[in-house]
Amino acid sequence: MTERETRDYSHEVRKHDSLALRLVFAGLGAAFLALGAVGAFVPVLPTVPLWLVAAACFARSSTRVYNWLLNHRHFGHGIREWRHHRAIPWRAKRAALALMAVSFGVTIVFLLDGWLARSLMGVAGVVLGAWLWRLPSRDAPGRESARER
Repeated sequence: MTERETRDYSHEVRKHDSLALRLVFAGLGAAFLALGAVGAFVPVLPTVPLWLVAAACFARSSTRVYNWLLNHRHFGHGIREWRHHRAIPWRAKRAALALMAVSFGVTIVFLLDGWLARSLMGVAGVVLGAWLWRLPSRDAPGRESARER
């Protein structure tokens, strides 16, 4: 898919029957979308996971915003990859792991006092990193190209 080509993902939207719940989902989607946008500039806040939650909310409330989100130039690919294949792009995984290592490292070295707090933060970082590492990436080096599937 080229950058200018947009697709229609309306078939994935299942709007809730209740207007009140659609408004709640739309509000939650907007909140998670805003947090994800902040996360694009703040390394501690994960952008794509927040936008995944926003996409799930908009899939229950707004076809137009859901389509916009999945066709987004920067984040649409990661959202589509997760929604359709339960995988994350290799490049995004590497970037997330690197930013996590820097964030956890800076926090442990400069912001925490005491061996217990540092140890707990280190364990949390290792567990989170291991979980992220285990998530599949269809375009990982050593695997056939995602286009060949």
